[in-house]
Order: sequence, then C-alpha cells, then structure tokens
Amino acid sequence: MTIKENLLFLQGFFKHPKRVGNIIPSSTFLSAKMVQPIPWHEVKTVAELGSGTGAITRYIQAQLTGPTKVFLFERDKHMRFSLKYEFPEYILHSNASYLVKKLKQEGIRQLDCIICGLPFFNFSSEMREYFLHQIRTALKPGGTFIAYQYSLQMKRHFAKDFIIENIDFVPFNFPPAFVYTCRKRETL
Repeated sequence: MTIKENLLFLQGFFKHPKRVGNIIPSSTFLSAKMVQPIPWHEVKTVAELGSGTGAITRYIQAQLTGPTKVFLFERDKHMRFSLKYEFPEYILHSNASYLVKKLKQEGIRQLDCIICGLPFFNFSSEMREYFLHQIRTALKPGGTFIAYQYSLQMKRHFAKDFIIENIDFVPFNFPPAFVYTCRKRETL
C-alpha cells in the first residue's frame, strides 16, 4: 500500500463516503483471504466489484494461471485511472450496477467468480437488492462469490441466493472484516 493509494482512497471517501465505504484500502491480510478459497484452475472469467486502488486486484493477478478474462468495476474516476495504468490487460468499467449489461457487451454470458468489495451496508435496501440481482444474474450456477463486509448484516441476504460455505473473520484490517465465501445455487 503506497501513500498515493492511501491518499486516493481517503479523497474518494471524503467525496463519496457511501460509495467508497472506508478511508484506506484493504490490508494484505484481507486481500489474501479474499482470493484464497477460489478454485483458480477453474476460473476463466472473474469480476471484481469495487476494485478501489487494486489492493485485492494484485492478489487476483498473482493467482491467475492461464488465460483469464478479468473485469474490474470502480466508480471513482481517479482510482479507475490508477487501475487502468497498473492493470492495462484487464477490462475496466465504471459502474458495477451495469455488470450484466457490460458482460453482454463483452460477449460473456456468465462469470465463474465474482469478488466483491461493495459497501452493501451503505446502500438503500433497493440498491442492495439491485446489486445482488446483478451478481446473481452474472454468476454461473455453482460459481464462486466472495465478499467482505464489516459486519454480519448481509448474512441472511446472501443466504437467500447463495450457499454460504464459510465466513472468516479478518482482524488485521481497518476496520476488521468478515469474508463471505459463497457459491451460487445450481437452481433457484
């Protein structure tokens, strides 16, 4: 984590605290925990929602073993510019609320994996449900959904559409976080 990344994140938080959700990027402990449970040898398409300054993206990049299409979604234009510079091979989009539409434009039917850093706690219930619908639609049956949150508030929401395989607590992050490892049900 560089000073520049911290400043970018802090600036984004002060401009749009409900969208950014934190004052600093994810710790190395949280980033590592987010990518750990993913069966990377099976992943051909992955999206990261709320990529920020790339703290988790770097860990995604380190796990890739073959040709994998990576989609990054980041709303903050300064963070998105930084991501584009650091990860030119990845496909960048500005708004995760258009996840399904952007995948169709790229010729992708469904994703193998979605990694999510969106601050669901800050969203209205309508916006939360809208994002969950986008995630559900974009993820293939049996696909992996990994999300971190700062509370267990989303547990019952995630359990409606996904099988929660595990919830890990990561104390070495500010604030400490819960990592949900979920799988999309084969049939709804």
